[in-house]
Amino acid sequence: MSSNRPGHANPAHPRHLARSRRDRTRRNRTRRNRTRVITLVLSAAPLLCVTPAAPALATAGRPTSPASPPALTLASPVATPAAAPATTALPQLDWLIGASARPPISTAELDQHLTPQLLAAAGGPAGFNQALESVGKLSVQQLLLNQPAHVEAINGSPNGVFFADLRTDASGLISGLGLAPYMASPQTWQQLDTRLRALAPEVSFAAMTIGPGGGCHVVHGINAGTARPLGSAFKLYVLGALGQAVASHHASWDEQLAIHQQWKSLPSGVLQNEPPGTELTLRQYADYMISISDNTAADHLIHFLGRGAVQAQLFRFGVQDPRRDIPFLTTRELFALKSVRYPALAGSYLALPPRLRAAALPRLDRIPLSQLHGWTQPELINQLEWFASPTDICRAYAGLWRENAQPGMGAIGDALAINDGGIGLDRTTYPLVWFKGGSEPGVLTVNYLARTSTGQLLVSSLMLASPGSALDQAAIIGEVLALARGGIQLIGVDHGGRP
Repeated sequence: MSSNRPGHANPAHPRHLARSRRDRTRRNRTRRNRTRVITLVLSAAPLLCVTPAAPALATAGRPTSPASPPALTLASPVATPAAAPATTALPQLDWLIGASARPPISTAELDQHLTPQLLAAAGGPAGFNQALESVGKLSVQQLLLNQPAHVEAINGSPNGVFFADLRTDASGLISGLGLAPYMASPQTWQQLDTRLRALAPEVSFAAMTIGPGGGCHVVHGINAGTARPLGSAFKLYVLGALGQAVASHHASWDEQLAIHQQWKSLPSGVLQNEPPGTELTLRQYADYMISISDNTAADHLIHFLGRGAVQAQLFRFGVQDPRRDIPFLTTRELFALKSVRYPALAGSYLALPPRLRAAALPRLDRIPLSQLHGWTQPELINQLEWFASPTDICRAYAGLWRENAQPGMGAIGDALAINDGGIGLDRTTYPLVWFKGGSEPGVLTVNYLARTSTGQLLVSSLMLASPGSALDQAAIIGEVLALARGGIQLIGVDHGGRP
C-alpha cells in the first residue's frame, strides 16, 4: 500500500528496468551479478502504509514530531556490481561524520561523495545540507556492520543518538543513506512489557527461537498467539507460495513476467510507474515485494501464482486461523474496499458470507486505479486486512528458512536480507537478519529473524493495532525498533549469552 512517510520523493528510476532483456536475464542467473533493489529506511523500513502520500523511497529532512529527534533518510535503488568493490563504505561514513560538523557542504564536494540520484532525492545540495544541519555533529559510538559497500553504526550527536545505514555503489559513491533516531534496548522482559503496552491499545509480541526441527518456542510473549492486522507482512506468505512454486518446478526464479496494467496497485513501491509490458524476472518481483514492499510486485505475484496457491501457503506455514485471510486479497482490492464509497462498499463486502466474497472480487478489480486513494484514519483494521499472530509469523519464517535451504532456493533469503529494517543489531553477534514489516493507519508491525554467530535462529515479532485512531509512527518508530531489538537480545540473556 502507499507510504505514510511525509516529505516523499521518488526521482530514482529502477536502473535495471531500462536495460535490455538479455542483460537482465544474464544478470539474474547469478546472485553476484543480479540487480538488487536496496532501500535504506528511517523508521521501520518499507512498511505497508495506507495514506494519501506517495512512497518515501527517497526523502530528506522529513518532518518529525516534537518527541522525535531530527532525521535524515535518503535511498535509491542501486545495482550490485559484478565484483565486490574495494572498501568504500567506511571511508564514506568517515566523510559523513566530518561533514556533519561543517555544513553547508559545497555542491562540488557533495558530487564527489553522493550519487546524482541520491543527491536529487535529498532535494539537491540545499535539501541535503538542511537535513545534515538538523542532525548535528555526529560521532561514531559503535560500528555494527562493516562490509566493503555497506556499514551500519550507532552515532551520537547533540540532538540525540542515531542509527546510520550507509551503502556505496560500484564507483564508491554513497547510493543509500539512512539516519534514524536510535533508542536503547530494554534490559529486562518487564521493561519491554511496560514500554510495549504504552504504544497502542492492542499489542501482540513474542520473542521466539526456531529449533533444529523447525519448531517455534516462545521465550517471552504478550498475546503471542493473538492475531493482529499485518499490513505488508502478508507478503511473507506470497514469498512462501512463490518458493513452493519454484521448488515444485511450476516456476523458475529467472522466468519473465510482464507488468499488466490491470494488476498495478498504489504505492508503496515503484513498479506501478513502469509501462505495461515491461518484463522482470520472478526473482526481481520478489526482491521488490520484500525489500521496498512494492505493492504492484506483490499483486503481480498473487495473480501469477493464483489466489489459491497463496491461500494454501497459509495452511502450509501453519497459520492458526487461516479463514480470516480467505479470500486472500490483493493490495489493489484492499485499496478499493477502503477508498471507494467507504464504508458502504466495505460493509457490503463484509456482509457477504465468506464463501461468496471471492465472487465479489472481480468487480473490485475492474475499478480504475485512478479512483483509488489512501486514507489517514483507521478503517476496519480488525475486519478488512491480512491477519496473523507473532507465533504464526515465527512459523512462516521457519517455513521460509526450510525453503531457502533447498538447492536453488537461495533467492528467498536474498530477498529477505536486502533490507534489515533498521533494527540496529551488532552483526558480529547476529550476522544475518531477515525483515518484513507492515503498516496502515492504526496498524504497525515489525517482524525479524536473526541468526546468531553460533547458528541459533531467533524471531522477534511486534504488532500494534489502534482501531480508534491512527498511530503516530514518526513518534514511536524508534521505540518500536528498540523493543524488537530487545526481544532478540534478551533471548541471548535468558540463554546465558550476551545481548
